[in-house]
Amino acid sequence: MPSSDQFNQDPGAFPEATNGEPFPWHELRLPNTVIPLHYDLFVHPNLTSLDFVASEKIEVLVRDATQFIVLHSRDHEIMNATLHSEEDLRYRKPGRQLDVLSYPAHEQIALLVPEKLMADLKYYVAIDFQGKLADGFVGFYKSTYRTLGGEIRTIAVTDFEPTEARMAFPCFDEPSFKANFSIKIRRESRHIALSNMPKVKTIELEGGLLEDHFETTVKMSTYLVAYIVCDFKSVSGTTSSGVKVSIYASPDKWSQTHYALEASLKLLDFYESYFDIYYPLPKLDLVAIPDFEAGAMENWGLITYRETSLLFDPKTSSAFDKLWVTRVIAHELAHQWFGNLVTMEWWNDIWLNEGFAKYMELVSVNATYPELQFDDYFLEVCFEVIKRDSLNSSHPISNQAKTPTEIQEMFDTISYNKGCLEGDFTSGGVCYSDSKRTHSILTFQGEDVEVKEMMATWTLQKGIPLVVVEREGRTLKLRQERFLSGVFKEDPGWRALQERYLWHIPLTYTTSSSNVIHRHILKSKTDILDLPEDTSWVKFNVNSNGYYIVHYEGQGWDQLIQQLNQNHTLLRPKDRTSLIHDAFQLVSAGRLTLDKALDLTRYLQHETSSVALLKGLGYLELFYHTMDRRNISDVTENLKHYLLRYFKPVIDTQSWSDEGSVWDSMLRSTLLKLACDLNHAPCVQKATDLFSQWMESSGKLNIPTDVLKIVYSVGAQTTPGWNYLLEQYELSMSGAEKNKILYALSTSKHQEKLMKLIELGMEGKIIKTQDLASLLHAIARNPKGQKLAWDFVRENWTHILKKFGLGSFDVRIIISGTTSHFSSKDELQEVKLFFDSLKAQGLHLDIFQTVLETISKNIKWLEKNLPTLRTWLLART
Repeated sequence: MPSSDQFNQDPGAFPEATNGEPFPWHELRLPNTVIPLHYDLFVHPNLTSLDFVASEKIEVLVRDATQFIVLHSRDHEIMNATLHSEEDLRYRKPGRQLDVLSYPAHEQIALLVPEKLMADLKYYVAIDFQGKLADGFVGFYKSTYRTLGGEIRTIAVTDFEPTEARMAFPCFDEPSFKANFSIKIRRESRHIALSNMPKVKTIELEGGLLEDHFETTVKMSTYLVAYIVCDFKSVSGTTSSGVKVSIYASPDKWSQTHYALEASLKLLDFYESYFDIYYPLPKLDLVAIPDFEAGAMENWGLITYRETSLLFDPKTSSAFDKLWVTRVIAHELAHQWFGNLVTMEWWNDIWLNEGFAKYMELVSVNATYPELQFDDYFLEVCFEVIKRDSLNSSHPISNQAKTPTEIQEMFDTISYNKGCLEGDFTSGGVCYSDSKRTHSILTFQGEDVEVKEMMATWTLQKGIPLVVVEREGRTLKLRQERFLSGVFKEDPGWRALQERYLWHIPLTYTTSSSNVIHRHILKSKTDILDLPEDTSWVKFNVNSNGYYIVHYEGQGWDQLIQQLNQNHTLLRPKDRTSLIHDAFQLVSAGRLTLDKALDLTRYLQHETSSVALLKGLGYLELFYHTMDRRNISDVTENLKHYLLRYFKPVIDTQSWSDEGSVWDSMLRSTLLKLACDLNHAPCVQKATDLFSQWMESSGKLNIPTDVLKIVYSVGAQTTPGWNYLLEQYELSMSGAEKNKILYALSTSKHQEKLMKLIELGMEGKIIKTQDLASLLHAIARNPKGQKLAWDFVRENWTHILKKFGLGSFDVRIIISGTTSHFSSKDELQEVKLFFDSLKAQGLHLDIFQTVLETISKNIKWLEKNLPTLRTWLLART
C-alpha cells in the first residue's frame, strides 16, 4: 500500500484532486492506517427546501504515522474540517484547520494534517458539511406519499447498502471499519425522527424546532446506519425477552401494519431461541417507505421496507402476498444476527450475508408459519438460480468486486439463492435442511468428508453439475459434467467450457424396489455404483435437495415416464417436480428431445400436488407465450386448444374464492389466469361479471384476493374498464392492490395505453418510479408491448440511468426484463448493437453478457424444437 512517505517523495505518481493538487491515495479501498472508533453525527434535514445541514466528530485511532486521513464522501459541500488531539481536548485548545482534497472518481476525500499524526494515538476529526436530499433511492433521500385527501407529503430516509453511507456523511464506508454511532436529528414538531437506537431525549430549540438524541449504537458497519424524519404512525408489541417491536407506516396505511407486527414478534422470538443469542438492541422498528428500490434493508434496529413487503391488507392482499411479507420480514430479521452482528470483511463474500438470510427464511417460516407451506415453495429458489447458473456468464458465489458498480452487481440471484443452497453440506450444493452443524468434518454414509475441500468446489467455481446416470442391470455408471443451457455437446465450444470443472457432489438416490434413500459422494469425473437388488427405475436427487441436474441415459427416462403414467404417487411430490424441471432443462442443453419432456407431462391430469402441477403448467405456458410473441399462429392456436382441453377438468374445479391452503390459492390464481389469457369463455364471462359488479359498486365490492388480478386484467381490455382501473390505481391505499391493477393495465392490447403507462412511470407521480422496472417488464411480456418497451429503453437510456444509477437493481431488471425473452437473430443483433454502444461510453454490466447468452439460447431452442413441438401438438389435436 502507498504510504505518506511515498506521497511526499513522488506526488506526481498520484491522481489529481479537483483543485489540481495531487491526491495522496490512488487505491479504491481505503488505507488501514487510520481507523474510526466513534462517530458523533448531527443531521438537520429541511423537508421544504429538500436539503440538509450536518456536522460530525469522528474519533479515530492512528495505527501508523501519517500526514493524511482518507475517507469516503460523495456530493457534499464541506464547509470546515478541524483536527483535535486528545491533548487539545484536555487543555481546551482550538483544533487545527485541515485542508480537504476531493477525488470524486473514487468518492474519496483526503484531510491533510499540518504535522504527522502519531501511531497508537487517538484524534478527533470534526467536519461541517451540507448537501441536498437525493432524488433516487440511495443515500439520504426524499420520499413522498399521497394522503387519502390528496395531499402530497415528504419524508427523508436513508438507504446505505452497499456504498452509499458516504452520500449522507463523510465516513470510512467499508464493512470492516466498524464503529459506534451517536446520532442527533433536528426536526419540526409535526415530524418524528427514528434511528437505529431508542431516543434518549428531545431538546426544544428556538423557532419551534426539536432535536432528538439517540442512544449510542453497538459497534457496526456504516452501511447499517439509518435515520428517518417522517410523520408516520406505529403499532407496537414486546417480545418474550422484552424487545419493543414497532411497525411504522404513513397514517392512512396504519391499519395494514398489524400482520407485520404479529409476524415480527413471532420471528424475533424464534431467532433468539434458534441462535441462542439475544437480539442485542433494546428495540426494533420496521418501517414501510413509500419510495424504495429493493424489497427491504436490514439496518440494525431500523429495518426499512418497500410498502408491499411489509403491509398486509386483508381485502386486497392474496395468500401469496402474505407469504411474501412473511418471507421478507424473516429475511431481514435473520440479518440482525447474520450480517449485522457478524459481518463479511468485504463485499466479495456478500453471499454469506444474503445466502444465510435466504436460508433462514425457510427455517424460520417453516417453524413459525407451517400453514404457509414455504418448504414446498423453496424448490423455486433452487430452480430460479439454476436458470442463471447454467449460463457461462454466471459467476462463483465468492467473487471479486472492487468498484461500487461491481459491488452492486454482487447482489444477484447467485449470491442470494445459490448462497442459501450451501446451507447444509451433507446434501449437496443443497436446497435445504434444518440441521445445525459445527464440525469441519462430516460423516456421510460412513465416509469422512472434509468440509473445506468440498465447499471450495461449490463456492470458488461457477456453474452447476450435470450427473449422467446409465443403468446396466444392477450397475450404475455415473459421470459428472458442467451443465450448460443453450450449449450442445456437439457444439465446437462445448469441450473447452467443460475443462477443469469438478465438484464433490453428495448424491442421494432411491429405486422402485424400496423407500431407502441411498447416499454417495461423487468426487471424480466418473464412478460406478452397485444396486443391492433388481429395480425397474432409479431416481437421483431425492426430494430435490441437491444442487445438480440429472440425466438418465438409455431407457432411464422412459422407465420414469412409465412409472408416472402407471402410478405417479410411488415417486415423492418433490421428485415429480424435479423430474419435470430437469427434463425441460435438459431439452435446453440438447440432451433430451422435447417430445420426451412433453410426454413426461402427460401424467399431470392425475397430479394432486399443486407444486408439480404448477411446474409442468409453467413450461407449457412459457411455450405458449413464446409462440404468441413470435406470432407463430398455428402452434399458438394448437397449444391453446391442447391446454384448455387437457387441463379442463382441473380448471373447471377451481372456485372463484379464497378457500384452502396457500398452494390451493396459487394453483387457483395460475389456472384461472391462464384460462382467461386463453379466452376460455366461462372464465372470461365470470371475470367480466365480477368486474362489472365491482365498477357498479364504485370499487367497494370485495373480490376474492386470489382472483383479483385476473378480474382486473379482463376488465382492463375495454377502454372504460382500463380508464376506471387507472383512476382506482391513483386512489388505492393498498400497495398489493396497486400491483395487481398495474399488471392488469399492462395487458391492454392498445399501444397508446401502454405508452401512457410508461410515461406515467417516468414522471413518477401517479405511477411511482420504484415501479417503472416491473412495469416495463410486464409491458415487454405483452405481445403488443414488447417492441414498445424495448424501443423506449433504448431511446430513454440516459434518463433511466439518471433515475436509478448503472449498477442498480432496477437498471438490471429493466435491461433483462425488456430483452431476455427475445428469440430472433434480428433482435439479438439489435440488443448487441445497443450494448456495444454503451460499452463504447465506458458503461459495462455483467447482465449484458447474461442477456446475450439468454437470447442466443432462445434462438437455438426454437430452431431445434419448433418442428418437434408442432408435430407433437398435431398428433394430439
